[in-house]
Amino acid sequence: MKIHLDPRTKLYFLLLANLLLFFHVDTKTEVMLTILFFIPFFFSERRKTGIGFGVVYVILLAVEYGMVFLGQSVLQNFVSMVLVGIRMIFPCLITGAYAFSTTGIGEFVCALRRMGITEKVIVPCMVVIRFFPTVKEDYRQIKNAMALRGIAVGNFALLRHPAQSLEYILIPLLMNANNVAQDLSVAALTKGIGIKGKHTSMVQIRMKALDLGYMILCSLPFVLFLGGK
Repeated sequence: MKIHLDPRTKLYFLLLANLLLFFHVDTKTEVMLTILFFIPFFFSERRKTGIGFGVVYVILLAVEYGMVFLGQSVLQNFVSMVLVGIRMIFPCLITGAYAFSTTGIGEFVCALRRMGITEKVIVPCMVVIRFFPTVKEDYRQIKNAMALRGIAVGNFALLRHPAQSLEYILIPLLMNANNVAQDLSVAALTKGIGIKGKHTSMVQIRMKALDLGYMILCSLPFVLFLGGK
């Protein structure tokens, strides 16, 4: 069974995940909310992504608590601090991955307009959303071109040849990034996104009882934490 949540619900999850990081909630509250953030993955087409995030999160928890029982040392404290930092950022990564991988550009535009966001904010947001998939495609084409010429071929080849990676991948991507951003901005404006006045949309979104109920359910652990429960 597939469930399609409203884009505004997904943005609320992303906001809630950032509030967890801002208020530095305890581990119990974080784990409860992270589990709730995982659930929508399994009712969408991104089950593998959800499973991958889940495995990594469980490993981080296991390693972190395992090091607590091993004793204290400077190295262990440093590694534990790094793991805690990565683990605390994970809810933001999970909600962001779910929101941007299961929502189309049209749905995001419609949602932002329903929320009363100005077009001056919507246009840059749409450019950013389209920017990373475009850069990813450029990276794939550069790797294919390098493989065709026998440069940095094979798994972990980029790590074995960092100088070649800098010369053949990073520099072309950075040079192309500015052009990509300009092209996407022109494409968005050509489609009339920046025109003043009321806009219509072919995409129809609507908050359902499931959206409201799940937003309330995800808010409960955070509200209880703030209340000292």
